[in-house]
Amino acid sequence: MKRLLFIFVLCTAFASGLSAGRVKVACVGNSVTYGYKIENREVNCYPAQLQAMLGDGFEVANFGHSGTTLLRRGHRPYVGVPEYEAALEFKADLVVIHLGLNDTDPRNWPNYGDEFVRDYLSLIDAFRQANPSCRIWVCRMTPIFHDHPRFVSGTRDWFWQEQKAIETVAEIAGLPLIDLHGALYDRPDLFPDALHPDAEGAGILARTVYSAITGDYGGLRLSPVYGDGMVLQRDVPLGISGIADAGETVTVSVQGRKASAVTGGDGRWKVVLEPLACSAEPLTMEVETAKRRIVFHDVLVGDVWLCSGQSNMAFRLEESAGEEVAAGKEYASRNPAIRLFDMKVNWETYEEHWSTEVLDSLDRLQYYRGTSWTHCTPETAARFSAVGMAFGRTLADSLGVPVGLVCNAVGGSPTEAWIDRRTMEFEFPDMLHDWMHNDLVQDWVRNRAVFNVAYTDNPLQRHPYEPCYLFEAGMGPFLDFSFKGAVWYQGESNAHNIEAHEKLFRMLVKSWREVWGDDFPVYYVQLSGMDRPSWPRFRDSQRRLMSRLPGTGMAVCSDLGDSLNVHPKHKAAVGERLARWALNKTYGHDVVPSGPLFSGAEARDGSIYVSFDYGEGLHGADGGPLRTFEVAEYDGLYYPAEAEVTEDGRLRVWSGQVKNPRYVRYGWQPFTHANLVNGEDLPASTFCGEASGD
Repeated sequence: MKRLLFIFVLCTAFASGLSAGRVKVACVGNSVTYGYKIENREVNCYPAQLQAMLGDGFEVANFGHSGTTLLRRGHRPYVGVPEYEAALEFKADLVVIHLGLNDTDPRNWPNYGDEFVRDYLSLIDAFRQANPSCRIWVCRMTPIFHDHPRFVSGTRDWFWQEQKAIETVAEIAGLPLIDLHGALYDRPDLFPDALHPDAEGAGILARTVYSAITGDYGGLRLSPVYGDGMVLQRDVPLGISGIADAGETVTVSVQGRKASAVTGGDGRWKVVLEPLACSAEPLTMEVETAKRRIVFHDVLVGDVWLCSGQSNMAFRLEESAGEEVAAGKEYASRNPAIRLFDMKVNWETYEEHWSTEVLDSLDRLQYYRGTSWTHCTPETAARFSAVGMAFGRTLADSLGVPVGLVCNAVGGSPTEAWIDRRTMEFEFPDMLHDWMHNDLVQDWVRNRAVFNVAYTDNPLQRHPYEPCYLFEAGMGPFLDFSFKGAVWYQGESNAHNIEAHEKLFRMLVKSWREVWGDDFPVYYVQLSGMDRPSWPRFRDSQRRLMSRLPGTGMAVCSDLGDSLNVHPKHKAAVGERLARWALNKTYGHDVVPSGPLFSGAEARDGSIYVSFDYGEGLHGADGGPLRTFEVAEYDGLYYPAEAEVTEDGRLRVWSGQVKNPRYVRYGWQPFTHANLVNGEDLPASTFCGEASGD
């Protein structure tokens, strides 16, 4: 069905006395518009596909010329090529300009970037002079990906400077923007040379331009996270957003709050509702335009938490230790105020070759099954994350509010898969290069991916473990959805390179906070005990990260490990320990958030005196002597040590084999029998530290 704006354009065109009543559309640009490297270019370039979409009422002409710059003093100015003169002679009614990619060349932007806005406005004026009644759109540039040979040396940085300049041009000229970048930024597989989209990519460009010209975005719709039975976040200005046809008024109402917005030329709308009050009584939320009304029933208002990570977060309640399964199901049978949004994957990353159909779906980011909100019942709880369930029920009991839990964890997934692309491009681009053969990526992760995609003939084949993939596929539905915070259980797939993980985890927290706010809390799980040599140092790195990242907290679970199984079955305590951090730091409850955390050490008289945060009531968990302590005079030469609690609540640690100890560590074994706990019987984090003093 043709939309109102589409009809308006047609009517305006006919009223202008166009020959044969056809609306002339000029596609102005460089090689992307031309269709460089696209097989059967005359049919598959984006202007040709746009022609097919618009139909016989339009005449779409391709005025793309490869290698041209917007800059008039660039190395090949568009205004100096024949296509420019032909475009002016065409006297188009609609002009779509996509230029700038070649201006990122070091011959251009560093020298003449200051002239970009003025030159762009001059180009726009030329088309207005050719046809004063024409309508013009300027486009954000299509992506340039990390494999471009000049990406890090300048193209990446200049590209984003140009994108900002293009927005300035649109503002000054009073013109609409078409976001060709956002349409393709999550599809690097469609750019064989990191710069030019293939025929499928050109089709996405054509569809994007078609919607901008006609205003036809398929009508009112929202992210699939909105649905019957959902939980909305309480006590914050609540943003609700979605898509509708251009120019439509969208009205959202719930709990007596009501707000409206007019859809922009890009099809996007957003309203911000006044904060909703907590409600365990089901509500109705209505979203409507003049053409469509969507009603969501059984809506609660409370706190919504994201549960993410790898297999130990995906680990289902029904897989847990028997007593935990029974307790979890019994709790679920009497707590309807917990709601679950459980994102299961279509294909687990088992050791198997995926079919070409699966690989094609992965390229299109179709990795998760469709899902919806469900009530927490013994059946749904059994299939949900065991850690997530324990976390949620602890919050629900302590807060007395509805709790929504969203789980999108993926077994085996590395940290880098959960970070947005722009953050990765700027802060760790080395991680993106040839990732299946890049030793920054854990070898198990790389090898499993290579095995899964063995049948592909696409050198840019996507995989869930690929850097940025799970952010694009698994976080995409939630980018405009409000959460209270996130809990994270991951690290096993990054423990091979501690330094890389430290950088990646900071990037992950930053990436998520750019979406959900600077105060977005992230509480994470320290790796448990298992016979993997790198884990003691990795656990200590996780402990140190907590002090460097405000708004985070770490649940210790080294006491719950299994020496032979990366998936220990006792998960209830893990979720409860995460909830302690949330109750203390996010909600301000008087709850001890953690077991003892090393805070400092003093060397004196042949002993080391160790201080702890959350260290009141230090004792051995089993009533026996404290064990697994070691001391050293020189880092790397450790000897077993004894430890006792002093009168002032510290630990005195010493060894008859070390006369002047300076270093102390605890639980420094992959699978440890460490037994230090505090008065809440919460385990101490394993640690390694250096003492001050003599």
